[in-house]
Amino acid sequence: MSLNADTSRMQDSIAVIGAGIIGLSVAWNLVKRGRRVVVYDPNEPGSGCSAGSAGALSPGSVVPLAMPGLLASVPGMMLNRGSALHIPVDYWLKAAPWLAAFITQARPRRVAVIADALARLYRPSLEFHKALVCEIGAPDLIRLTGQLHVYRNRRQFARSKAEWRIRAEHGVTYEKLDRAGIEALEPLVGPDYRLGIFIPEAGMSVNPLRHAQAIAEALTREGVSFVRHSVNDLCFEGRAVEGVVTGQGRRSHADVVLAAGAWSARILRKLGIGVPLETQRGYHVDFRDSGIALQRPIVPADRKVFVTPIETGLRVAGTVELAGLDAPPTPRRADLLHSDLRAVLPSVRLDAPQPFWMGHRPCLPDSLPVIGSSRDWRGLHFAFGHGHLGLSASAVTGDIVGRILCGETAPIDLAPYRVERFKNAS
Repeated sequence: MSLNADTSRMQDSIAVIGAGIIGLSVAWNLVKRGRRVVVYDPNEPGSGCSAGSAGALSPGSVVPLAMPGLLASVPGMMLNRGSALHIPVDYWLKAAPWLAAFITQARPRRVAVIADALARLYRPSLEFHKALVCEIGAPDLIRLTGQLHVYRNRRQFARSKAEWRIRAEHGVTYEKLDRAGIEALEPLVGPDYRLGIFIPEAGMSVNPLRHAQAIAEALTREGVSFVRHSVNDLCFEGRAVEGVVTGQGRRSHADVVLAAGAWSARILRKLGIGVPLETQRGYHVDFRDSGIALQRPIVPADRKVFVTPIETGLRVAGTVELAGLDAPPTPRRADLLHSDLRAVLPSVRLDAPQPFWMGHRPCLPDSLPVIGSSRDWRGLHFAFGHGHLGLSASAVTGDIVGRILCGETAPIDLAPYRVERFKNAS
């Protein structure tokens, strides 16, 4: 938009900080309720973490990342450079407080509370996604494919029984498969995988980047302005947030929604709000000529990755790396994805992969995002911290924030997601 935009038009508008899939979904839900919106992001819409998504839409994602027994496994993962978790030695000290807080969330009672809160967000997510893509005129973005989890043996499956019990308790239906059942769904899965679980009520985005871009294009058609500048600070009067500060100066807005993903904590710190937000850096590699045709996302339990057939090729995405926002990518983490893919799909062609991608997934120790309005700062609202599940959660989160900013009642109790839950955190 023009930097000389009429001030009166700006003052009754809502600023959304962040043009990832969460911010875009929030903006859409505000626009369709008649609000004027300005979206701030120095980068193209959807080009950050949203573009790197595995593409899975997972209503069954009700299991916290921190589960009982976690403490025993963390040291081994930290010392094994090939494990699903990687923390460079020079980041161990910085990561320690977050890891300590993360481990405390693995207590059984805490797991049960978190799972209930995750279920409120994710169980209805597929219906919200279907509605949103129809509203923007792009229903082809979503395929209802189901999701296939595969295991090498009964011992490996036994380690995940608690996770499947939690899913069943929250209404997630699934089917147990033997080797013949796996082959009936995905015959190219390697013979070492003997057991499977199929979740029929799951889906996928055919292209996460195009998904975000389609929402951005719909917003542009509705008159939304995209400002390609970073928000460096918020401006306020007393305890009321009245706008944003970019490198081009101050801009007034009636409300501000912080949806800046892993960068959200830096903005909040200037208001004296401490949030234990860590970037779990994820990687993906796309293979355009893999020779493999899959119908749905596959999740191999021993590899901690997703393999998804999207428009740009066969995508293998995963790993967790704690190394902060500023460190360069670690090519070895992407190289591991090659062996992960070969293990699951032995007949895959790996001769012509695309350059690897790395992005910053915004993760909080309790696996729950921050959603809702600030109790301490009038006019400030939150939609960040969705971890590995930003795409899955985006449509529901957008609906919630759109409702509360337009004076409607939130469809769920927002207490578990409030930023104030961290006030007494050490």
